[in-house]
Amino acid sequence: MTDSPHHLSSDLQVSSDVHLKRALGLPGLTLFGLAYLVPLTVFTTYGIVTEITGGRVAFAYVFTLAAMLFTAFSYGRMVEAYPVSGSAYTYTSRSFGPHAGFLAGWALLLDYILLPMVNYAVIGLFIQAQWPSVPIWVGFLGSLALVTILNVVGITTIDRANSIIIAIQAVFVVGFVVLAIKTMAGGSIQAGLPFTGDHGANGAGLGPVLAGAAILCLSFLGFDAVSTMAEEATEPRRDIPRAILLVTVGGGILFIILAWLAQVARPSTTFENVDSGATEVMTHLGGNTFALAFTAAYVAGAFGSALTSQASVTRILYAMGRDGTLPRALGALAARWRTPLVAILLVSIVSLAGLWLDLGLLFSIVSFGALTAFSVVNLSVIKHYWFDHPESRNPLPHLVLPLIGFALTVWLWTSLSKNALVTGLIWLAVGIAWLALITGGFRRRPPQVEFEG
Repeated sequence: MTDSPHHLSSDLQVSSDVHLKRALGLPGLTLFGLAYLVPLTVFTTYGIVTEITGGRVAFAYVFTLAAMLFTAFSYGRMVEAYPVSGSAYTYTSRSFGPHAGFLAGWALLLDYILLPMVNYAVIGLFIQAQWPSVPIWVGFLGSLALVTILNVVGITTIDRANSIIIAIQAVFVVGFVVLAIKTMAGGSIQAGLPFTGDHGANGAGLGPVLAGAAILCLSFLGFDAVSTMAEEATEPRRDIPRAILLVTVGGGILFIILAWLAQVARPSTTFENVDSGATEVMTHLGGNTFALAFTAAYVAGAFGSALTSQASVTRILYAMGRDGTLPRALGALAARWRTPLVAILLVSIVSLAGLWLDLGLLFSIVSFGALTAFSVVNLSVIKHYWFDHPESRNPLPHLVLPLIGFALTVWLWTSLSKNALVTGLIWLAVGIAWLALITGGFRRRPPQVEFEG
């Protein structure tokens, strides 16, 4: 049932008659997803995953890409059925009911709320790695403030910024490839190293590779983020599934190539500072000047990811607030910019916790939320197309492919660290407790509205 308008002030509205502005076509959606991925995000976790896998980062990306392709297809199918905001929250609500939908949205919130925080943290970290006298909090708070302002101004501004950010990263990627090839040409090439490992404690067996692959799931959150822009796409049913696949395939291939080049050009699997290990790779390839160029391009990319990830999570909060499953103030749009102002400010405040949290744990927790949401989206395809609409049954896209996607995401989910699993399960327990509170012990359906396409 659609709720009647609620006016919070002259500038904010919660209403079924106020909609997000449709302004994004296929190029804009694809750039949004690529900016969210950050083409240079391979270097965000490069040091950590290199140590975990014994140098097999490229191999770990192969497993992650395989899992993400099946899940990306499932997202595309669900966008065709429900071209509206809310992502996994909406798809699960419509397929399994509002109780399950709320928990899917709650799991999705975990990675989306933390991802802007991760980006602010790595911006501060890599700036300090280049200029040790600059405290991490300077880059952290500066980027947080600018991202918040741009998100309030609106999606058109974000779309324009993404184009610039992608261009900066593309220029750097070309330079990196050239220098990596030049470095390899000057010595013996161990082409198989990124797949065979260093044969140390973590350089043998499939377990470390899967553990690394589970962390690398956060690199692919861009295709999922595209689905949250359904109410701001001009042709959501046509363009969003296409953009999802373009972002997933393009991003995955790029990640594998960059990880392979980095490992072969600098075969070592140890770093002075594992969190910013990529800076050591760049210094090895092109000296301090190239490391400085990397820092500039990487910070621009992380800024773009923070910009788009904050936009995505605020749209999810907006959708849940509009339903009433979270406080209705989160469903408020600023009348001037038609953006979810309250949700944007809340995410900015929560992101401040990134000044104190461990970066490696943040990576794993983000992947926990992502993999949980990915799993239920795969199941939603089966429920919607195979059981709820038997007239549209097609065994391959509606049963086989989503089942494979579900199995692969669960496999990666169980490969996460113990601390990440415990933290994630605590988050889900809090979500169940909140759901019980707002539904009178699960006796009532959570509040829900009919989304319009």
